[in-house]
Amino acid sequence: MRNVAASRFDRQFALLGAMVKRALYLMAYDITCPRRRARTLKAIKAHGIGGQKSAHECTLSRRERRDLETALRGILDDTQDRLLVLRLDPRTRVQGLGTAKKPDASWFFVG
Repeated sequence: MRNVAASRFDRQFALLGAMVKRALYLMAYDITCPRRRARTLKAIKAHGIGGQKSAHECTLSRRERRDLETALRGILDDTQDRLLVLRLDPRTRVQGLGTAKKPDASWFFVG
């Protein structure tokens, strides 16, 4: 019986792993209130893989996207705030403009 239970568990675990598919999303927001902006940033960063200021990349399963959307609906003000959620096609080639530059380590500014 022990081997049967173990093999059932292995099959169920394999099915769960196969069912969790993630998609890449770009989330960009324009939020007027600093408090709501901070709460939105915290919610998105929990799922984010990178970003700058108010644009972030997130890899989300369907459930994670639904949960994040529900959380953001509780934070954002429909009359003042804007949120764009764009699913990115993984087959599309990424193109970028500009080159990131390393900061000059010979000096720094405290202000």
